[in-house]
Amino acid sequence: MQTQMARATRVSRVLQLTLEGVAGATLFGMMLLTTADVGGRYFFNSPILGAVELTQLMLAALVFLSLPVVCWRQEHVSVDLLDAFFPAKLIWIREVIVNLIVTAALWVMAQRVWALAERAFSWGDVTEFLRIQHGYLIGLIAIMLALSALLTLIRAGFYLLEGFKVIEKGGPLSIGEPHD
Repeated sequence: MQTQMARATRVSRVLQLTLEGVAGATLFGMMLLTTADVGGRYFFNSPILGAVELTQLMLAALVFLSLPVVCWRQEHVSVDLLDAFFPAKLIWIREVIVNLIVTAALWVMAQRVWALAERAFSWGDVTEFLRIQHGYLIGLIAIMLALSALLTLIRAGFYLLEGFKVIEKGGPLSIGEPHD
């Protein structure tokens, strides 16, 4: 089991670094585009045509490229109203249930967004100025939602294995971990 866990850890690390790298490159591209657009507008009276559209597309891509990493690390915004009343030995059950609910919600959203991507392609939806097809971005969003659903399902499995004492730690909210 340990070699499988080590392999899973390596795969998750590569996936995480890849998504973080692409998201970081997108953010860097947004920064360069905005800097060039502002500089061109104020110093040369010549802004970059379509900069606003490109920034909007890159911002959406950035948010959804980051979602799987946030789901894997469980760095969502959360409210811990009931944590003081929840027994520490049963945290794993709560985390299995929460992750399964999140998985279901993400999967439903991924299916609906994929249908929107197909519709955008079939209707030929494009951006107003640069004529970039919306379907590509919508498809990326659907894929990232589905990947996030898969990762939360795996996280639920790790918590379940932790609860049955098959593995030592199922996630960042495992028993004995400091809670923020």
